[in-house]
Amino acid sequence: MSAHLTEQAFSGLPLHDSLQKGLQAAGFEFCTPIQAKSLPLLLAGQDVAGQAQTGTGKTIAFLLATFQKLLMSEKPKNWNGKQPRAFILAPTRELANQIAKDAILLNTEAKLRIAVAYGGKDYEKQKTEITDGVDILIGTPGRLLDFHKQGVFNLKSIQAIVLDEADRMFDLGFIKDVRYFLRRVPAASERLGMLFSATLSYKVIELAYEHMNNPEKVEVAAGKVASDRIEESVFYPANEEKIPLLLALIKRINPLRGIIFVNTKRAADRVWGYLEGNDYKAALLSGDVPQKKREGLLKKFQDGEFPFLVATDVAARGLHIPEVSHVFNYDLPQDVEDYVHRIGRTARAGASGVAISFACEDYAFSLPDIEQYIKHKLPVSAASNEVLEEVKPAIRVARKPPAPQRKKPAHSSSHKRHTHSAKPKPSGNR
Repeated sequence: MSAHLTEQAFSGLPLHDSLQKGLQAAGFEFCTPIQAKSLPLLLAGQDVAGQAQTGTGKTIAFLLATFQKLLMSEKPKNWNGKQPRAFILAPTRELANQIAKDAILLNTEAKLRIAVAYGGKDYEKQKTEITDGVDILIGTPGRLLDFHKQGVFNLKSIQAIVLDEADRMFDLGFIKDVRYFLRRVPAASERLGMLFSATLSYKVIELAYEHMNNPEKVEVAAGKVASDRIEESVFYPANEEKIPLLLALIKRINPLRGIIFVNTKRAADRVWGYLEGNDYKAALLSGDVPQKKREGLLKKFQDGEFPFLVATDVAARGLHIPEVSHVFNYDLPQDVEDYVHRIGRTARAGASGVAISFACEDYAFSLPDIEQYIKHKLPVSAASNEVLEEVKPAIRVARKPPAPQRKKPAHSSSHKRHTHSAKPKPSGNR
């Protein structure tokens, strides 16, 4: 048996027959620790606030409990057959998509109607999927709020509700929208409530107790925030050494598939440019990449067409990419929880992985807080031990030029200030 699984077999749980068949078809036999701890409670009707690292099976746990609730419960009174009976909120498009994929995987026999809604694309298509009738509605707060306020769906018939990565909802400023939804679902005693997250902060626990029915707190390896299967290390490079060091490590290690995390879009452009300029194919993912292009880049990375993905924290959560062997924190994150989520992209589903961090002049101050949070020191590696070869020039990222700004009227208070300013010299390589 794999080391990340328990001896609890799914066949030993009182799951609906269609779910047992769906699990068998998907090849799921034994529970992960979070599944083994949370499912018996959820199947008995107990609300759960669960903490476990990414890649440990939280999604399957709350999906099984959601399916079971809908399959085993009587339909709500006055239900018209079209309104959602389960509502699953996720902070990012990628996570919403991944939840929907896992739901479809389990749904081979249950035949429940699943719809997913998120911003960036397919507005009318998503709207139609919901109005055609849906049992389980999955999505991000912004798009779902839009549809709800238009009357595309209502929440009066909800029998199960899930908040996934609730701490990220706070981080991204979605908590007001989340509270909007929670005030419009049936009372906590009339539905099953689930909250799952890699970290359970005080504000998340407060949210759980305010809107759930006396939830049971379930934690897996809570004392050890980072996975034991991840080999962590930290280098202390000067700023000008970071690119040569990264390229030297990549050449020596030759990662199967690596994600390089940076803190800003500008840094992402720079790192991507040097990777491409030094003959390493890489995908570039930051917040301004359109959804369609985003999905195409991620597919190429997943398919191995690009061995590297350069990303800001927009990619740190919700991406289930198999076989990521290495994570590089080119910039140390300034938020300690982001460190855990970043390195959690590797060592998923029982695999092992490597996380290498650079504590440079700009971000080294984050390291003490990170080490305090993960409850261990990062082993130090010396940049002087690496063979820093000559770096070829970077390739520039091709971006659309910004739209021309409208001229301010002559009477504007800023007109005088700009009248005599020097005009920028035209650049020959724009």
